[in-house]
Amino acid sequence: MKELYSLHAEMCKVFSNPIRLEILNLLRGKEMSVTELIQKTKLSQANISQHLGIMKSKGIVESNRKGKNIYYKLTNPKIVKAFDIIREVLAERLRKNNKIMEELYVK
Repeated sequence: MKELYSLHAEMCKVFSNPIRLEILNLLRGKEMSVTELIQKTKLSQANISQHLGIMKSKGIVESNRKGKNIYYKLTNPKIVKAFDIIREVLAERLRKNNKIMEELYVK
């Protein structure tokens, strides 16, 4: 069981970076080349490659070379489900906090 907790913690570390979350969201259900990811994120090739390397080492993404380009995709569609659940929890919290603030200032 300790090994599972350790693996879980390592995967969560991958998602603790906003750039990696953006990459994860871009790869949602599709394969993209490094060039496409650079264009979408406006980040440098070195920066994108560093984050993709981390994600690949943790088993989040896998790569496939096609000619001169390297394409990346998520290893498991359930990763997107986890991403979406966390995002829903955060959105609910923001809505609740906004409602509290509105109630404070209306009175």
